Amino acid sequence: MTGVAGPVTDGRLFIGGEWVAPDGGHYEITDPANGQTVGLAPEASRAQVYEAVSAAREAFGPWSRTRPEERARILDAAAAIIQRDAAAAVELARRESGATTATARAMQVGVAAARFRRYAKGALEPVEQPLPPQVTAAGPMGGGGVLGALAVRRPVGVVSCITSYNNPWANPAGKVAPALAMGNTVVVKPAPQDPLSVYRLAAALAAAGVPPGVVNVVTGSSPEAGEAAVDAPDVDMVSFTGSTAVGRRIAEVCGRGMKRQLMELGGKGAALVFEDADLGAAVAGIGTTFSFYSGQICTAPTRVLAQRKVYERLVGALAAYAQRLPVGDPADPATVVGPVISAAHRDRVESYVELGRKEGARLVAGGERPSGGGLDRGYYVAPTLFADGTSGMRVVREEIFGPVVVVLPFDTEEEGIALAADSDYGLIDYVWSGDPARAFRVAGRLRSGGVGVNTVGRNMEAPFGGFRMSGVGRDVGSYALHAYSETQALVWPGGVR
Repeated sequence: MTGVAGPVTDGRLFIGGEWVAPDGGHYEITDPANGQTVGLAPEASRAQVYEAVSAAREAFGPWSRTRPEERARILDAAAAIIQRDAAAAVELARRESGATTATARAMQVGVAAARFRRYAKGALEPVEQPLPPQVTAAGPMGGGGVLGALAVRRPVGVVSCITSYNNPWANPAGKVAPALAMGNTVVVKPAPQDPLSVYRLAAALAAAGVPPGVVNVVTGSSPEAGEAAVDAPDVDMVSFTGSTAVGRRIAEVCGRGMKRQLMELGGKGAALVFEDADLGAAVAGIGTTFSFYSGQICTAPTRVLAQRKVYERLVGALAAYAQRLPVGDPADPATVVGPVISAAHRDRVESYVELGRKEGARLVAGGERPSGGGLDRGYYVAPTLFADGTSGMRVVREEIFGPVVVVLPFDTEEEGIALAADSDYGLIDYVWSGDPARAFRVAGRLRSGGVGVNTVGRNMEAPFGGFRMSGVGRDVGSYALHAYSETQALVWPGGVR
């Protein structure tokens, strides 16, 4: 094989280090920008998913005992291969996910390579934590003495990585890289809409020298493959990114088998904008909901809470921002807002826009399907802004996962905090204020896994995960290494006896 292009056109599963013909044939992957076929993805049977899990189980023992330096070398080599073949990878990511070229280059393929580099270093991080010695008195179990102890992180075992469609490079890399760094083996089940990039990722790892069975990739257009990747008896852990509804079903299966879970689920991020905020910065940050992945991102600040004094100014500025964003073909460098992932998802987002109208929210921008310039062939949604929302509206409470923002007014700090808390979700919230003391005071009272203070930026060493219905566990940075490990206590006698 030259480079990593072969498996994408071959349409085969990756099991036990081999490219395997699927039992169920193939299904089409569609370009969201124009409805054209990008390629064919393999349809795995339940038996083939179990075969992949068995291959991962067989490979686990040797891989978990591999020297950290060797794991680091392979992860670093994979990053180099991804970077070497980035042009082809970016093209594929754009075509199957609908991301703009700039987003596919920087935030998908670029972030994936960076994550493999990061966890090449992570493989070398210490896994032992010395604990203070404990003096014990003589008793029924024996004489007194001093007991030494270590807490040591060990790999969990076989990890099923079930990934989301909004980022077919960075999301799988964020699971696979730390899992491998810790000595786990993986079975990756990508989202059915855009799995071809994940096969390129697997090919890069194979070319980097990952042993057979350490990484396996299975796909399917129906829930069967994903269900098998969760319920297979040899799976020790499930790492899932996706909707809260699917996460609940996975958690039930994991609970029956006492399997470790890492769940990054939905979000309905509250953005509190106080009257002393830099409104330009707030608009630019909130406006990323309209443009970044066309709103298909769980961290988006989709629920904007604006203090009454700046409410109308903020609504007007957000409307102007939304209306000047170019919607179009993601291959066009001028495009800022590309399509959503599928016709079905476009229809879902549009149904929420209609629901917002019926619920009484004021439509300020968008609300109509973009047309002209070939947009009728793709799955486009205009950046949409609602004002005068109330906390009981479904468009305020439910994750839409599209370029739709709803603005609600508040008067006092306490009222703003209460509105932010009135949600089933708690992934990432945001606070914009010119008073740092207030901003951090408010942030400390928000029940969410992260808070952006005057920014929507992410620190990629900070823990990532949610409260309530937004997930279970934390990853990113060294926190991901902890997520993909179990802690073992080692205790021994020492000192004066």
